[in-house]
Amino acid sequence: MNHVRKLLVTGGAGFIGSSLVDWLISKGYSVRVVDNLSSGKASNLEHWASDSRFEMIKGDLKDPDLALRSVEDVEVVFHIAANPDVRLGVTDPRIHFDENLLVTLNILEAMRQSKTAKCIVFSSTSTVYGEAAVLPTPENYGPLLPISIYGASKLGCEALIASYCHTFDLKGALLRFANIVGPRSDHGVIVDFVKKLRKNPSELEILGDGTQKKSYLHVKDLVGAFSIILDNLAKSEFVEAYNVGSLDQVTVLRIAEMVSEEMGILKPSYRFANSIDGGRGWKGDVKMMQLSVEKLMTLGWRPTLNSENAIRLSCREFLRVS
Repeated sequence: MNHVRKLLVTGGAGFIGSSLVDWLISKGYSVRVVDNLSSGKASNLEHWASDSRFEMIKGDLKDPDLALRSVEDVEVVFHIAANPDVRLGVTDPRIHFDENLLVTLNILEAMRQSKTAKCIVFSSTSTVYGEAAVLPTPENYGPLLPISIYGASKLGCEALIASYCHTFDLKGALLRFANIVGPRSDHGVIVDFVKKLRKNPSELEILGDGTQKKSYLHVKDLVGAFSIILDNLAKSEFVEAYNVGSLDQVTVLRIAEMVSEEMGILKPSYRFANSIDGGRGWKGDVKMMQLSVEKLMTLGWRPTLNSENAIRLSCREFLRVS
């Protein structure tokens, strides 16, 4: 969609959103960001503050009026805003309803009333698949039975988007992410391990039994996927789902080893904690995950880093700035 000039990025001050904004503006697009800064950081975007192609709105998209103002004059909505903490669903399930489903509904209602905003690219998640019996898991796998409140809320968002696209002639792309790592990330297994090892270099607490095995993708490869999707939106059907992940998996125990190596810590002892339901780290933790990314690869995308290299690079990036 090379003719598109103005885009909206919800949650654009966050880890993933700000990386996308950097790429979009570098390619000449005008970008409006809406973020309530609950997890995003204004500092992630301060280098664009004086650029005429950049607009920042600090506000909460749970407000329908703000959602309406946000989509004014934009053509494509990259909807990334969400509460990113999967584990929070165990203690506060409603937060995923409010921050994921309600916000998505408000965005879609605003798009329904807009004369320009007719395409949405949604940041979904591998957790919509639940405990998939097929690995790597293709987009047509089913039934989709999430085991976390977060995954359920994202699947609900996908359903809302599909229904609005078909009912109101919108176009949508649902991007189901593997675990995304990279600079500006302030949560997840790498950050968790680094912080724990700084407090006690001789021992590392690992949630679960360490055999959890998942796919990790560096955010620069995710931005490449966003680029491919943007180029193909005009040619797509009403709604298309795409998996976005690496071509392999890595265990939590191997991540612990790599983080220790990058920090120069020789073989700390491991203490396995909170292992439940066959070795999970928490309720709703999908123990094994790898996505089939063949569909996206047919559009010309391919990850440049495998899971281990993505983990190592992300660890170095975090250590450099923290």
